[in-house]
Amino acid sequence: MTEQIKAIDIISTVYFAETAALQPGWLANFLSKKIGQDQSIVQGLTIAQTLEKMDRAGVERALLAANKSGSVGHPVSRRVPVEVAAAIIAQHPDRFSGLVGIDPTEGMKGVRELEYAVKELGFVGAHFYPHWFDLPPDHRKVYPFYAKCVELDVPIMMQVGHCLRYSEDRPLRSVGRPITLDTVACDFPELKLIGIHVGWPWTEEMISVAWKHPNVYIGSDAYAPKYWSEAFVHFIDSWGRDKVLFGTDWPVIDPERAIAEIEELGLRPEAKRKFLRENALRVFKLPG
Repeated sequence: MTEQIKAIDIISTVYFAETAALQPGWLANFLSKKIGQDQSIVQGLTIAQTLEKMDRAGVERALLAANKSGSVGHPVSRRVPVEVAAAIIAQHPDRFSGLVGIDPTEGMKGVRELEYAVKELGFVGAHFYPHWFDLPPDHRKVYPFYAKCVELDVPIMMQVGHCLRYSEDRPLRSVGRPITLDTVACDFPELKLIGIHVGWPWTEEMISVAWKHPNVYIGSDAYAPKYWSEAFVHFIDSWGRDKVLFGTDWPVIDPERAIAEIEELGLRPEAKRKFLRENALRVFKLPG
């Protein structure tokens, strides 16, 4: 009998019918045309429907990102206030935890919001989209946020690899090569760094950085498991079993699809437990 593991999704987003006002038009267009997501999901499930989907997938908890995609005022940016995410989490504290979005251009104002979200709202980590700010992960403007994460003892995750074309009005450069995390990890050996989105197409580069540094991890989100490279699957199943954390980047990847396709990978029981649950509990210090 297949072991039933209560999975932890380390990266989900605030994308619900109840928060439709925060979802710009380009995002729905991106999900439907670029990603090919089902229209019912593009329109936005309710929070209750999302929880039902998590239940069917066997996902116990998801980390909700109050993400910052671009600076304040830019017509193509998308920003989710931490208070919005915190209100949803407060309603379902056993199912959701929070990630505070990082905008390096905000300076100390952003650093103080990071501290507020962790200390006052109970958020468990930080989230950064380098390409939305045209700043690589090792840029000096991000360093005050890294220092604060070390002080607060929370991880920070960021998209590595290339970025897709989200909006025709604002193509973004792919500034987040996984190797840039090597510099950050050397400068902040106490900082828990998670390179999300698999690092594609530089996945083996991401693997090399995660293997080199004890404080660097990989998030498996944004790409369907059936398309993961053989090297990545082997890393999860063997020498990297302590280094990779399950994620979906919902609504990009459906958790039901993700879990079903992971079952088809034939991972060894210990490796699968660590990947789906135990690594996230340890890195984020989650209950359970």
